[in-house]
Amino acid sequence: MSDDPKHRARALGLFGLLARWGELGDEERALALRVIEWEEGERQRRSLERRLRNARVGRFKSIADFDWKWPKRCDREAVEDLLALRFLDERANAILLGPNGVGKTTIARNIAHTALLAGHTVRFVTASEMLNDLAAQDGALALARRLRHYAGPRLLVVDELGYLSYGNRHADLLFEVVSRRYGERSTLITTNKPFAEWGEVFPNATCVVTLVDRLCHHCDIVQIDAESYRLKEARERQARKTGGRSRRSAEAADG
Repeated sequence: MSDDPKHRARALGLFGLLARWGELGDEERALALRVIEWEEGERQRRSLERRLRNARVGRFKSIADFDWKWPKRCDREAVEDLLALRFLDERANAILLGPNGVGKTTIARNIAHTALLAGHTVRFVTASEMLNDLAAQDGALALARRLRHYAGPRLLVVDELGYLSYGNRHADLLFEVVSRRYGERSTLITTNKPFAEWGEVFPNATCVVTLVDRLCHHCDIVQIDAESYRLKEARERQARKTGGRSRRSAEAADG
């Protein structure tokens, strides 16, 4: 952003102020600068609110609370590099690969939220939601409009690819989205399937090899290997409850 208040006023469309800029005294210019700052701040706030609403990132645990000691394998430096958003500047893609419950979605939501705070447009969607939405469009014009919906954001996060299987139509639609974004905007995908098994996600689809090739060209791939963190938390929660019941029983017996 320019430090020149006249350039900033022009960017805000304050043409009446610009037209009379030469008539302003020092105090009036100081007040005008404050008005410009207020307007810029308010527009930034509203822009962030709008982008947060449209992105649909949802609730998530902060990356600051991520237990890096839990995974057997997770390149923390690579994750932090994604959080630095350099892959957006490079118009590269990112893949978070690993079994269920190891934190892929948590990392993806943190990256999406960081991108929003940095001023980028983001859309967060599950693979099933996006593909079923596209497949349900009635007519070429409606489909073209929804394809633009997913092709447009600076960062598109497609979560949970691989948890369900899809038909050829869905494979073609995912290929269309990836192709429209290729080399222009970044796509981040979380998946529990290595690329060799994507044929199981899209059985008999002829575009799978080309889809993987296009996604992986200029792509950061982070593989996470761990037992399900959700199962770990469930066991710990159960252990706490069991311990609490044991203590209460012991206290009742003593009483």
